[in-house]
Amino acid sequence: MKSTVRKSVTVSVAAATMVLSLAACSSSSTAAGSSGTSSSSSSAAAAVTTASSSGAAGAGAATSSGSAMPSGSAMSSGSAMPSGSAMSSGSAMPSGSAMSSGSAMSSGSAMPSGSAMTSGSAASGGAGPVSASTGKVAFLMPDEASTRYEQHDHPGFVAQMSKSCPACTVLYNNANADASKQQQQFNSALVQGAKVIVLDPVDSSAAASLVQEAHSKGVKVIAYDRPIPSAQADFYVSYDNEKIGTVIAQSLVAKLKSGTIPAGAGILEVNGSPTDAAAGLIKKGIHAGLAGSGISTLAEYDTPDWDPAKAQTWVSGQVSRFGTKIVGVVAANDGTGGGAIAAFKAAGTNPVPPVTGNDATLAGLQLIIAGDQYNTISKPSEIVAAAAAKVAVALLDGKTPTATTTLYGAPSQLFVPAVITTQNLKAEIVTKGITKAADICTSTYAAACSKLGIS
Repeated sequence: MKSTVRKSVTVSVAAATMVLSLAACSSSSTAAGSSGTSSSSSSAAAAVTTASSSGAAGAGAATSSGSAMPSGSAMSSGSAMPSGSAMSSGSAMPSGSAMSSGSAMSSGSAMPSGSAMTSGSAASGGAGPVSASTGKVAFLMPDEASTRYEQHDHPGFVAQMSKSCPACTVLYNNANADASKQQQQFNSALVQGAKVIVLDPVDSSAAASLVQEAHSKGVKVIAYDRPIPSAQADFYVSYDNEKIGTVIAQSLVAKLKSGTIPAGAGILEVNGSPTDAAAGLIKKGIHAGLAGSGISTLAEYDTPDWDPAKAQTWVSGQVSRFGTKIVGVVAANDGTGGGAIAAFKAAGTNPVPPVTGNDATLAGLQLIIAGDQYNTISKPSEIVAAAAAKVAVALLDGKTPTATTTLYGAPSQLFVPAVITTQNLKAEIVTKGITKAADICTSTYAAACSKLGIS
């Protein structure tokens, strides 16, 4: 159900006590990390205020031990910030090496596990310089179907803002896949005086007019996760989406070629939303990853709103159409991959052909453990959220953020993802603390976890 409540979060920290531990990833990841943002007793200096669009609530609103909530405010349902603001180490560089302070992680430069990036590097979680600015920064996310935004991106952004700009105000909203609602939230941020808006657009094309409106008022826009091709944002922060598509496709091709591919067989391609420019980049990468493989694509589909149910319905039709000719599925994320798997199971297909994914969601990781999904992409959202916060503070201070590349005319930082299969899930996800073994290995998956040495 779509929420009509606007959540705006103000974080002020007199003495920053939140700890954000971040190392940059072999290929940076968006996985289901356990980190969040806490207003618990461990962050006694933090004051978190959440108000609905209808106005402030009465005095005496409750918050957790040790944190202050100003009189006249309320923390509304759904806007609570998870405890445990510490970010788990999930990223890596080559064993024994270090990236010095101030250095940047360039797009496409894979960083194998083992070594840490020091505080101050572009892909690092270090606090960096503390700003004296007091401006407002809006953080506008696209949907609630992808659990990452509420569980990881938002807390990660707030945690870094509290470190880099303690006196700044963060205005948060999620559009729940409604482009019109996001436009209202964007305009509200402008009215409230936001000087920088971090925007992950529901509709990348429609977002162009939002960028133009902001620029007409002297407000900076950071495109986040999903680019805005038809208007030049002031900066773009994301994982390398095209690279994601390429590596999941190449991983699937390698898996299929390790066995025998019957004559006339091929794969299905389940892409993301047609209104999402990032989905378009992933799709482009998938095509590149499949090119020259000799494996044919039987059919492909752009999934409206990344909806797993729509992906399932489409794949069900293809199973009826192609039957055993389908030897694999390149799905653009774990949700669409899960929909494809559900379609095969409903049709009685056993075993399910290899299916790809992306985001390393808990459900996706469990499907990999169970042997139903072949791969996913680990890219902890906290990494890009922290990077976006640092860029926002730099723009507030009138500085030029460091870019490693340019995309659609915007200076950009692109982080590199890591492919996850059963072969490295324990090392890349569990050992690095991105997702706890206890969360993955519930009773349903305990036996499969045991076989992989995960406990």
